[in-house]
Amino acid sequence: MTDQELERVTMKRVSLRLLPFLFILYIFSYLDRANVSIAALQMNDELKFSSATFGLGAGIFFIGYALFEVPSNLILARVGARRWIARIAITWGVLACAMMWVRTPAQFYAARFVLGVAEAGFFPGVIYYLSQWFPATYRARAISGFVIAIPLAQVLGGPLGGAVLGLSGVGRLSGWQWLFLIEGLPTVCLGIAVLGYLTERPEDAGWLSTAQRAWLLYRLEREREQTLVAHTSPLRALGSPLVWILSLPYFAFYTVGLGYALWAPTLVRDALGTSNAATGLITGSIALLAALVYPIAAMASDRWDERCGFAALGLAIGCAGCVGAALFPHSLLRVASLVGMAMCSPVFLASFWCLPTKFLKGTSAAAGIALISAVGSSGGFFGPSIIGFAKQRTGSDTGAFLALAGLALIGGLVCVGLRQIAVFKPRRRAIGAAPA
Repeated sequence: MTDQELERVTMKRVSLRLLPFLFILYIFSYLDRANVSIAALQMNDELKFSSATFGLGAGIFFIGYALFEVPSNLILARVGARRWIARIAITWGVLACAMMWVRTPAQFYAARFVLGVAEAGFFPGVIYYLSQWFPATYRARAISGFVIAIPLAQVLGGPLGGAVLGLSGVGRLSGWQWLFLIEGLPTVCLGIAVLGYLTERPEDAGWLSTAQRAWLLYRLEREREQTLVAHTSPLRALGSPLVWILSLPYFAFYTVGLGYALWAPTLVRDALGTSNAATGLITGSIALLAALVYPIAAMASDRWDERCGFAALGLAIGCAGCVGAALFPHSLLRVASLVGMAMCSPVFLASFWCLPTKFLKGTSAAAGIALISAVGSSGGFFGPSIIGFAKQRTGSDTGAFLALAGLALIGGLVCVGLRQIAVFKPRRRAIGAAPA
């Protein structure tokens, strides 16, 4: 077998073993975030929640999430991804089910905050885990294979959530209560399955042949040797200027992305006057379109080793979508603008998460990735809250969308500036294959 064939077979085997399972886990993780927006179509009226109440409650999840990102990822690096990801999934599944008993704004805020604490560390933990298995030339595609769960969760969550709302009255439960119950129980089962399925490190992969393990370990070690900042402590990584600079575009992305994800069903319904089921189908269709873009953008990013450029392009598309949503508040053109906001994620996300491991490795990479994710995740609080408060105070969300557009523009310009730094410039020199 030639080196090229060994590489192809090894990476195919690793991808098929890890990515589908992690993808399914993230589907349920994102269903928890997205389906609260579907539940709002019924829950807000039943519980008398205002737009500001819902916006604050939906966003406060990300305060708990952000506060515990770094400690969670450091624990993951110490105890291992398998056990810690299992713990995360089981606890967030249980708490997602508990959301069905919310009755007051205070309970809503508390439940969402605790749910964020429970889920903290899952996304950056998986990003770190993938960096331990996938060489740089495969990393954007690997991350894309994981994060494509975001739009596909919306594809499934929109129509499914709209249909589950129709169960209102069954078992003396409202439809929104059924929604939280149905999304939480499978996550608990998946968390238990993590313990038996995930492999901690490549050297433990009994499902790879000896030659495949040797090739993968050699390739990963060669890349670690070429990382420009070596043997940095986690504490020093947290103080790295590059880590904090990378947090800015991710904060912009998260603010725009969650503003869209948590308000899209309500915005579509208000713009078009559609039913709950039709609203779910429309938001699901937008998400399906976004899902088609993920692998295309990731393959292009890997092929050209272009990370900053794709991240900047994604934020520029999101900026244009926000401007359109502000200018066309009550028409089909607003829905078209929401499509632009949805397209931000597939172009930005996979390329962006290839950047931290260009200058960090080991536990310092775990810490740096977690900090970037934590700062960015706090944008999940601001995006929904800005839109909710604007709608309640002024009766219009035009100003909120213009603010989001400005933030996306700033984030895109930061990405353009980062491309001028040596460590982030595209490098097309291939790393040699392992010796026979």
